[in-house]
Amino acid sequence: MSRRNKSVKRPVPPDPRYDSQTVSKFINNLMYQGQKSVAEGIFYKAMDMIEERTSQPGVTVFKQAVANVKPALEVKSRRVGGASLQVPVEVRPERRTALAMRWIIAFARSRSEKTMEDRLAAELILASKGEGNAIKKKEDTHRMAEANRAFAHYRW
Repeated sequence: MSRRNKSVKRPVPPDPRYDSQTVSKFINNLMYQGQKSVAEGIFYKAMDMIEERTSQPGVTVFKQAVANVKPALEVKSRRVGGASLQVPVEVRPERRTALAMRWIIAFARSRSEKTMEDRLAAELILASKGEGNAIKKKEDTHRMAEANRAFAHYRW
């Protein structure tokens, strides 16, 4: 048990265009080397592309994509009698959204489109439909947890 003080959760100010904290967090995750205006430009251009391609509001597609990618279970390593076991645990709500955003950004970066706006828009559209690499990552995580269900009693 740590003797240090609990860290204070600072509120994230909502973004100016959509007035959403989720969008603001996503932009912060997308940002490289403190260049927030560049990250905002990428995100907002991607939203405009999504609106053109799907003829739906971009922010609803974004929120649907994040909701679809959120994992419910994950595995954590736990040492039991000299062996490391993969123990399935439920994911806390804040960690769910953080993982979903991280996966979407990581797989968008690894895509082959020319600009980051194109990559992000394509990954968000696929994730909102329940397809794409980020959804595959979530399903793999769930499959790992399901396969190791026998060790669920080692949860802490």
